[in-house]
Amino acid sequence: MKSLLIYLKDYKKETILAPLFKMLEASFELLVPLVMAAVIDVGIARQDRPYIVKMCLVLIALGIIGLVCSITAQYFSAKAAAGFGTGVRHALFEHIQNFTFTEMDTIGSSTLITRMTSDINQAQSGVNLVLRLFLRSPFIVFGAMLMAFTVDVKAALIFVVVIPLLSVIVFGIMFITMPLYKKVQAHLDSVLLTTRENLAGARVIRAFNKEADERKRFESENQALTDAQKFVGRISGLMNPLTYIIVNGGIIALIYAGALRVQAGDLTQGEVVALINYMSQILVELVKLANLIITVTKAVACGNRIETVLKITPEMQNGEKEWNPTAILKGKGSVPAVEFSHVSLTYKDAAAESLTDLSFRVERGQTVGIIGGTGSGKSSLVNLIPRFYDATRGEVKIFGENIKDYDVESLRSHIGVVLQKAVLFKGTIGDNLRWGNENAAPEELEEALAVSQAKEFVDAKPGRLEFQIEQGGRNLSGGQKQRLTIARALVRRPDILILDDSASALDFATDAALRSAIRGMRDDLTVFIVSQRAASIQYADQIIVLEDGKIAGAGTHAELLAGCPAYQEIYYSQFPKEVASNG
Repeated sequence: MKSLLIYLKDYKKETILAPLFKMLEASFELLVPLVMAAVIDVGIARQDRPYIVKMCLVLIALGIIGLVCSITAQYFSAKAAAGFGTGVRHALFEHIQNFTFTEMDTIGSSTLITRMTSDINQAQSGVNLVLRLFLRSPFIVFGAMLMAFTVDVKAALIFVVVIPLLSVIVFGIMFITMPLYKKVQAHLDSVLLTTRENLAGARVIRAFNKEADERKRFESENQALTDAQKFVGRISGLMNPLTYIIVNGGIIALIYAGALRVQAGDLTQGEVVALINYMSQILVELVKLANLIITVTKAVACGNRIETVLKITPEMQNGEKEWNPTAILKGKGSVPAVEFSHVSLTYKDAAAESLTDLSFRVERGQTVGIIGGTGSGKSSLVNLIPRFYDATRGEVKIFGENIKDYDVESLRSHIGVVLQKAVLFKGTIGDNLRWGNENAAPEELEEALAVSQAKEFVDAKPGRLEFQIEQGGRNLSGGQKQRLTIARALVRRPDILILDDSASALDFATDAALRSAIRGMRDDLTVFIVSQRAASIQYADQIIVLEDGKIAGAGTHAELLAGCPAYQEIYYSQFPKEVASNG
């Protein structure tokens, strides 16, 4: 939590002024019992009405000044806390953006969402309360004890006994509950994960009639969260009754000792009332402090969770080399566009390799087809090219340079990637396309739509490029979403285009028209097509067949059909031999 306090550096003035005004308010509050004692011992005892009125005006003045100080402190503490929350939220979001797919897979999106929302809100509330009360409450407690000594030393010794006992209870409960609140937040992560899965997969759940099962699962995890909160709540709930018992015991002792000393003539009635008021002030402040500590305990637990994410260093180190089109063009013909040299990939915490000893070259302007069974490593292979993951062994080179030497942003700005799952964002069609190039001209957007075969259905939409897409593209069909994601990648005008099974929802005619249009774009465009369909990649310049993460064959369609059993199995499962021979 300590490292997060750096986000208060722009609010130094507020972090100083908020506690200062709170302590000013507390100082005026400590004077109230003395004024009350004077009213009783002087005004009432002597029946001096003008004196009573004068002291009442003093009490009103102290109240008004205290109110002004309190509002001022509230303003400064709220400003500092809101600024702190904003700073942490921005820093956390920016840090998460630097995570590789490995970190995202390991941590999980539900946990990160909890950190960004609930945890930061708790930490912000903690900062707000600390600035307002963390100095004020102890100041009142010890200030009341010192003021009690100015009234009567012997009676004030009761405060010396009461305050340490209260401190033991308050801080003891705090240390017990702090780790428990961490467990509560972990249970909250689980509930959030289940909720997200149910919302995202609502159609699948209903299609398989799993509503009752998911309801039971949610209730189970929600019950675990409830039980954890109840348990820590019971412990935290002990704070108020225990503090009340001790403080009320102190008040009883004060009344008893005060009565004896008043009878002996060592104390006045007003001084006894002042001592009881000071004890009551301590009670009120310790109740506030107890609630504050509960909130601060939650805030520290949440702050530590945020800190844990901020301390995670992405495993992928960024290179410094910028993409140099001039050097690339000079190397055309001699330097391959993409080269894999004995590349292997093992995902974090995985028991076995997903890719093993891959070696191949792809020349500039070539179209490469990648095919294989489910789980053969097709997506893993193409994910290495834009450096979504780093190879655990071997080298991946782009235009003769190790991919790790490139600046990631520069590298990806020249690679167009269309992932398996078509992801569109809420906004217009034009907004979604400009994710590829925010400065794209209208004619570039139209060209991308034409090549991706999306122009036909976009022309039919009201407003065309201004047509509003719902979140996740819910108001589009699967094929329409895929064509728009392809168009978005083409708007970038990439040097390398990766289509990761991104035409699976297209019919054969549209798929063929798409591949033909991409081939006619530019001679120097290097294209990787991942597909389960042999028809989609049979006209590629080079086809790589994967089996269990290894290259089972590489070559043209004719070469593989003649000598690669793995390719033959895939091809003839889709095209019967007699049809294939006639074709």
